[in-house]
Amino acid sequence: MPKQKNTKQKILEAAIDLIAKNGYRGASVRKIAAEVGIRESAIYNHFKNKEEILKEIISQIFTTPFEFNDLEERAKKGKSFLHQFVVAYKLVSFDKKMEKLFRVMMIELFQNEDLRESFLEEFHQKDIQQISKALFIMMQDGLIRSADPMFMAQEFLSPLFYIRLRVSLLRIDEKSTAPIATQFEKHVDFFWESVAV
Repeated sequence: MPKQKNTKQKILEAAIDLIAKNGYRGASVRKIAAEVGIRESAIYNHFKNKEEILKEIISQIFTTPFEFNDLEERAKKGKSFLHQFVVAYKLVSFDKKMEKLFRVMMIELFQNEDLRESFLEEFHQKDIQQISKALFIMMQDGLIRSADPMFMAQEFLSPLFYIRLRVSLLRIDEKSTAPIATQFEKHVDFFWESVAV
């Protein structure tokens, strides 16, 4: 028997659908409540305002694809760890719902200071710090050359973000994403060759 979704999950899913369809401004709290089938006031039991709903959605978009409970064990696998990370990132990048939200987020980043801070915290602080820890472990194990692990993490993640942006731009114009579909994996190969001992 499938697990029942709680109200907070239903609100988030309704908001994702409405934002993807109508943009952030077109997804009012009233419309989200109607989509879920609850009173507008009931949303405020779960979220302070619409911006908090958006922040929650954005945090899901840029959350690290892995749960890093076993970071040290995963990192010791070197290239395999990076490949697993990139495959998860690629799946998120090609997910149509997430891709639409990525577009909305890119527009909102230029208009919303709180969202910019949240994005930098989620993308920069969380992901880059986690990847830099993994790279540091690889350095200690002699899998990759010694260097600044934070800078290496930025060098690893930045092209992934760019490829994800290209996926969105191609989809906006309804062009094929097939030519760039393998670039995620090629990036791992290129990066690994440049850092491996």
